[in-house]
Amino acid sequence: MELEKSMRLNMLFDFYQPLLTVKQNNYLQLYYADDYSLGEIAEEYQVSRQAVYDNIKRSTQLLENYEDRLHLYGDYQNRQQAADHLNDYIQQNYPDDEALIRLASRLLTLEEE
Repeated sequence: MELEKSMRLNMLFDFYQPLLTVKQNNYLQLYYADDYSLGEIAEEYQVSRQAVYDNIKRSTQLLENYEDRLHLYGDYQNRQQAADHLNDYIQQNYPDDEALIRLASRLLTLEEE
């Protein structure tokens, strides 16, 4: 699987994990985050490799559907990009304004909480 797709699915998983079932959570965690193979997951849960594949495929589609409707990850990316632009602007135009730098830093901290 290409790295960009894997990173995207990991981020979607971070945002929408509470909306998934325990089994979906477990399979996706093992497959994408822990890099287990389909066979290893199948062996762990005593199911067929095909059952794991089907569950992961449905679960990843579900994550994409959640993102299509809720846009949590896309909105996060937009906020991060805006924060980066703000920090660049501050560094270029107000590098000595410690109060402004603290305020911008606080905005980033709020996003991460």
